[in-house]
Amino acid sequence: MSFKITGTGMYVPENVVENRDLENLVDTTDEWIQQRVGVCRRHISVNETASEMGFEAARRALSVSGTAVSELDLILAATVSCENVSPSLACKVQNLLGAKCLAFDLNAACASFIFLLETAAGFFARGRVKKVLIIGAEQLSRIVDWTDRGTCVIFGDGAGAAVLERGENFLDSTLTSVGGEDVIKIPHYVGASPFWKREPDRPFIHMAGQETFKFAVNAICADLTLLLKRNGLGFGDIRYIVPHQANKRIIDLAASRLKVKKEKFYTNIENYGNTSSASIPIALDEMQKAGMLQKGDLLLLPAFGGGLAHAACLLRW
Repeated sequence: MSFKITGTGMYVPENVVENRDLENLVDTTDEWIQQRVGVCRRHISVNETASEMGFEAARRALSVSGTAVSELDLILAATVSCENVSPSLACKVQNLLGAKCLAFDLNAACASFIFLLETAAGFFARGRVKKVLIIGAEQLSRIVDWTDRGTCVIFGDGAGAAVLERGENFLDSTLTSVGGEDVIKIPHYVGASPFWKREPDRPFIHMAGQETFKFAVNAICADLTLLLKRNGLGFGDIRYIVPHQANKRIIDLAASRLKVKKEKFYTNIENYGNTSSASIPIALDEMQKAGMLQKGDLLLLPAFGGGLAHAACLLRW
């Protein structure tokens, strides 16, 4: 027993920050950001928290699927930027929805949405659930160093959600973790212990750009090649590839190495920036609303991020 996606939803703050707005904060230009990352604008929270954005995305996904809150058996969520360490994002959204089901988070950074799908698949396989809500929600603006032009231009805030029901549409996945903090790291606030002697790291996103770039391209190529080979498919069988939206150049180089037309890769990073765990569900919701996804379409969803972690899945719409 697997599942099918019966509803998607997204939410982004109304406040839009254009590249030219960032020229007043750091030494950068609109042209440089577009060429290096592919971002033109991003939505930045003024007063919405990650859990509030996650709630709104979840509410919309439930409405699209025709699912009542009382029908949910499980809420799974992911974030690296929730306003609280505890309660978890899943529990915060559960409370806002008024749901009574089990709710918990997992953390695989930007790869989290695929990890959420795989975790949900296990609950479905055991016959423990009939309807599951999954959420990726990020207020990355609160953990970005706004004096670092190498990172602050990349990220945005937002949330995406999906409702899963019993079906046979989640076909295969691959998940990988390679522990290490040299490439991507987000330290916590060090605390106020009078006994702690280490020099604290600043609690912002730290990222080695070139190493991240190489890791991401290699991860996409390896994971997609593996899934296609394992399922006896070629890229011609795939309707769309919906990648984590981290950097347009990463996606373009992966397409080139795989010898796949860029048009097969769906991208929206120009409008949202990197929204971490929310990027793939936001993309899926946009595609669904635009009528791009038809019943039976085969999709590949690759993702990569801190951990280091990377993952991809094959699903039928």
